[in-house]
Amino acid sequence: MAATELLRDLPVTARGVRTRASLVAAARTVFERAGYLDARLTDITKEANCSTGTFYTYFDNKEQIFAAVLEVAQEDMLHPGMGRVRDADNPYAVLESSNRAYLTAFQRNAKLMGLLEQVAQIDPTFAKLRRDRGATFITRNAKAIERLQTEGKADTSLDPLLASRALSSMVSRFAYSVFVSEEPGSDGKPVPFEEVVKTATQIWANALRLQR
Repeated sequence: MAATELLRDLPVTARGVRTRASLVAAARTVFERAGYLDARLTDITKEANCSTGTFYTYFDNKEQIFAAVLEVAQEDMLHPGMGRVRDADNPYAVLESSNRAYLTAFQRNAKLMGLLEQVAQIDPTFAKLRRDRGATFITRNAKAIERLQTEGKADTSLDPLLASRALSSMVSRFAYSVFVSEEPGSDGKPVPFEEVVKTATQIWANALRLQR
């Protein structure tokens, strides 16, 4: 997800890798606490317990380290560690497990997703980064839909890429509304996590005509 022009090459020494990772973790804490606009480099170096000179060894500015923080979140959301599915031949069960893993990771990274949305409104580089992030998920899900169609488990009348674009966007915005905007359910209360998983999965399954 992170734009390559925003990131330097990774350090070559183990110590450099550890120091950079410490800075990225500290920056995440500061960004989530203060927001992107109010976060200062001195806050990040203080959180990481390092000097300003050390910061500039690995990053040029706040934009670069924010991109690095987002890159870590992207990896977490792309590879969230889907739980083992008892019935791996049941496409509904696999879909539910996949949605659960993604939504768990989204909830874990909700503050960063909110910050990315805000920064993308004022910085074209991060706007592109957000689009690239969405395209990554759409492409991956399109391949999964196409595979289900080939196996005769999904509606073959759908264009897999367009279906993925519609359904992936739906889940992403749905997750944003629940975990970032914290919009309540019809009863005025916070939406239970299991209800989020159930709703997203059922809409996906209905659209693709999957059977439980």
